[in-house]
Amino acid sequence: MAESRALPTGFGELEVLAVGTVLLVEDCELVEHRVYISRLVVSEGQLASWLLDELHLNSLTILSFCKTPELRTPNHLLVLSLALADSGISLNALIAATSSLLRRWPYGSEGCQAHGFQGFVTALASICSSAAIAWGRYHHYCTRSRLDWNTAVSLVFFVWLSSTCWAALPLLGWGHYDYEPLGTCCTLDYSRGDSRNFTSFLFTMAFFNFLLPVFITVISYRLMEQKLGKAGRPPVNTILPARTLLLCWGPYALLYLYAAIADVTSIPLKLQMVPALIAKTVPTINAINYALGSEMVHRGIWQCLSPQRRQRDREQ
Repeated sequence: MAESRALPTGFGELEVLAVGTVLLVEDCELVEHRVYISRLVVSEGQLASWLLDELHLNSLTILSFCKTPELRTPNHLLVLSLALADSGISLNALIAATSSLLRRWPYGSEGCQAHGFQGFVTALASICSSAAIAWGRYHHYCTRSRLDWNTAVSLVFFVWLSSTCWAALPLLGWGHYDYEPLGTCCTLDYSRGDSRNFTSFLFTMAFFNFLLPVFITVISYRLMEQKLGKAGRPPVNTILPARTLLLCWGPYALLYLYAAIADVTSIPLKLQMVPALIAKTVPTINAINYALGSEMVHRGIWQCLSPQRRQRDREQ
């Protein structure tokens, strides 16, 4: 079980502060987009500024789903699942940033296990929700029957149940949560690469929670391009989702794979922190793609921020 400890050799206080700052910046990157939205809403004269100060765009996406009837569709339920997962990743990053700025992990052994579990649940849910959205979009645009509520609810339930079960396994002994190299946040421990327990968990988990979702995402959007490309441009971005999974989660997957087949200590500790920092950008990219990139979700966010606009849209 992980215990609170000092920073590892090779990291200075300035470097720890730098990582904490980067995590905070990533956690607040959506401020720029909130300002963009706020300017549009200010022009309508009805800006709930306190809401913009408190919520990120993923939170606004969740709120818009609850308050905008037009968004309460099976396909947008899948987007809601992704927004919830990404909000969890942002919360996990915020805790990591706080402890990095403190230059120590202040929450003890049990806090480390909870932090690792929460981060793993939301990361897996984000990956699998992206795959569910890809399949849902293919089903919606390329088949004769639209996605129904029972199927959407079942998909969301399966995504979160599966993610929770996989994240609980290290707590039960298959896999292990421990500090990341910096010592100020916790994740799945890959330093035990020579352990049969770690190797079996890694390859099984990677197949079902990374390779399979990536395959579903790529195939779904490729089929959409083939079917809808002849009629014109596909109605959604078919390139960014798959690239996000590969570029943001791929470095983590490669690090764990390397740890399973070679000596991970040969990789400098500072370099081992890079995949974690890259993965923390996922909420921002997904928000841009699925929220700002969707006219209906974008309009729903406007309506949440501007009661006058919401009333006018209803009257029209």
